[in-house]
Amino acid sequence: MMLDDLRRWARLLKRQVMVLWFACRHPRTPWLPKLIALCVVAYALSPIDLIPDFIPVLGYLDDLLLLPLGIWLALRLMPTALLEECRQQALAWEAQQTPRPVNRVAAGVIVLIWLGLLAWLWHLYAASPAGL
Repeated sequence: MMLDDLRRWARLLKRQVMVLWFACRHPRTPWLPKLIALCVVAYALSPIDLIPDFIPVLGYLDDLLLLPLGIWLALRLMPTALLEECRQQALAWEAQQTPRPVNRVAAGVIVLIWLGLLAWLWHLYAASPAGL
């Protein structure tokens, strides 16, 4: 029973991401919800996680907390009529079983964040008197 609930929740999240994807592309979407939706969609459709899943507990924290919170916030800020239109588009997309888009730009940004973090850590290591 719990596994079915998790699957349903995962399908709902996937659908909500697609609703936001359509909302990002809609010309009537206000700038603030569009910006939030763009960040959420970019992260959700990125093939690389900001926090890799192999890191215990933290690896799934982004999937279990950050993504749903971002989706919730973006959906709350969307105008109702626009949101309904985007929901219909997402349902049509889902019925066609079209593959989900992938955001390689967001993946590149995440890689750059990790490289920046590694460079900063290397700088701290190299600048320390005893090499840590």
